[in-house]
Amino acid sequence: MSTSNPDDAPSGVLTRVAPRLRRLIAPNPSAFTFTGTCGYIVGEGDVAIVDPGPDNDSHLAAWVDAVAGERLAYIVVTHTHRDHSALAGRLRVATGAPIVGARPHVPRPGSPVGLDSSHDLAYAPDAVMAEGDRIDFGGAALTAIATPGHAANHLAFVLEGENALFSGDHVMAWSTSVVAPPDGSMSDYMASLEKLRARDEEIYWPGHGGPVRDPRRYVRGLIGHRRQREASILTRLEAGPTTIPEIVARVYSGVDPRLHGAAGLSTLAHLDDLVTRGLVTRDDGPPLVVAYRRV
Repeated sequence: MSTSNPDDAPSGVLTRVAPRLRRLIAPNPSAFTFTGTCGYIVGEGDVAIVDPGPDNDSHLAAWVDAVAGERLAYIVVTHTHRDHSALAGRLRVATGAPIVGARPHVPRPGSPVGLDSSHDLAYAPDAVMAEGDRIDFGGAALTAIATPGHAANHLAFVLEGENALFSGDHVMAWSTSVVAPPDGSMSDYMASLEKLRARDEEIYWPGHGGPVRDPRRYVRGLIGHRRQREASILTRLEAGPTTIPEIVARVYSGVDPRLHGAAGLSTLAHLDDLVTRGLVTRDDGPPLVVAYRRV
């Protein structure tokens, strides 16, 4: 096991990033996952794993080796996107530890667009956690904070006594989160950001990338960033009816083109919110191709 700067992100190497916290990054780097999905071992002796990651043989072996000689008390899942939860079932079989955390994904009726296809439909927790629920193991404890938005079932977890929070994909230092309807909701996402901004944790350990330091300031910046995106969308609509691809080409012109599809989904989430608030209307038809109008 190595001890390194927690901003460094070597895949497949168990790294101690805090006195009671070790990190293992899955071998799934991409434009959407950065260097890979970050999973964490919390505690010593009796431990929990937060977000076991994607279903990958070498990653499973790395987790089993990482907790050898310790008792894995819980497998904790922040949300059911496959890069976070898909390995949970096999890790339960290998270790006997129960799966707790996010509820299973419930597909929303309506539009087929979005990241529902990225959800782990085989995920079957032994216990679903909700706001304020707590698990204790050894000398550590994790308390659930409901943070829907990126995913409807998204939870964050406070590491009690450490002023630390596992933020999953809700808040990350390397990138903003994708909010993709129909499961993702911009209004829920913004409300969850406001909820975290009112809290006092001093560091976030996210699902991708290095830690978020000074999180209250950082979350305030994320809220401002999303409001600026909303204002840019409304400004574009002032010029006349337009479609999501046209909005993305203008508003996200400086973003990696590989991410324009995800940007289109986040734009849709903004537009859904604006329609609900009575600021925008849309034509009938598939939401990613119809025209939107400023009221």
